Amino acid sequence: MSDSYTPPFTMTEAITNLIIEIGEQVGAVVTYNALQSNPKLRRAGRIRSIHSSLAIEQNTLTLEQVTDVINGKTVMGPPQDIREVRNAYEAYERVSALDPYNIKNLLLAYKIMMEGLVKEAGCFRSGNVGVYAGKQLIHAGSPANYVPELMRQLFDWMKKSRLHPLVKSCIFHYEFEFIHPFADGNGRTGRLWQSLILQKWKAFFAWMPIESLIYEKREGYYEALNASNRAGESTIFVTFMLEVIRDALKAVVKSQNKLTEAGENVGINVGGNVGINVGGNVGINVGENAGTNVEKIIALLRQDNRLTARTLAATLGLTDRQVERLLAKLKAEGRLVRHGASKNGYWEVV
Repeated sequence: MSDSYTPPFTMTEAITNLIIEIGEQVGAVVTYNALQSNPKLRRAGRIRSIHSSLAIEQNTLTLEQVTDVINGKTVMGPPQDIREVRNAYEAYERVSALDPYNIKNLLLAYKIMMEGLVKEAGCFRSGNVGVYAGKQLIHAGSPANYVPELMRQLFDWMKKSRLHPLVKSCIFHYEFEFIHPFADGNGRTGRLWQSLILQKWKAFFAWMPIESLIYEKREGYYEALNASNRAGESTIFVTFMLEVIRDALKAVVKSQNKLTEAGENVGINVGGNVGINVGGNVGINVGENAGTNVEKIIALLRQDNRLTARTLAATLGLTDRQVERLLAKLKAEGRLVRHGASKNGYWEVV
């Protein structure tokens, strides 16, 4: 088996545009400060995430029952379903302190998630597994003896890859589900880990119930997984997941805009300042001029000013040299200013 591995994936125009559109929505999100200061809102978002992720795995508890379990109340329901909720809540509470690029941290999260539910909690599986639709096998996980090495290669790729974190998180999610490294609980663990990768990019993803949208679109979720399996690469699944993330952000922005219209403090103080600036600056650039690579570079650097030329090239499907020329052009025009060294510096969009 080769020492290195690059997951098969094709960067498409649709994916590039989704990254830019998500960046625009990220810039318009102003509720994170409110979430930080309001533990009730944070808790509600986390409970929705847990309920949705477990419901995808056939957990029978309702949102109200999940809430009661987490609040320490007595709930009439299957003991295993109740244990799944308690474990998941602890995992979500502790995951922010973990490193998404550390394989030992993944095993720790899995141990917390599946303690008392499977014998191999905290370990890669020792036997072979498959995903079934009724009695029909629709996907066979990688042979058990290959799993540790395949996961090592996947984590090595994550550490080295210069793809945008949005794309990297989706590719990881697909590859994780394809390998199916654990005896049970692969779906919930994969979704948890993608959320962790995203929150290390933008912290408010810790409180966004993306799992809720996946639950609402679970047929499309499994169709995208299966379609990517048939295609032999993750492009279809990545596109689907980016659409889910975009829709989740749109819902957050729409909700905060309603608060603004209602005259709430968060809406007036923050929405008036950040929302208008982002919408006016990024929105115009992306919406009206997204057809040019120059404007796409500007839009990407607005959402993350530490992106390297190599990462921009991978995101846009260009060569490193092409991106370097475009960056030089933007600097010459005074639209970009570089601060600091190439390794630790950042871009200023003028």
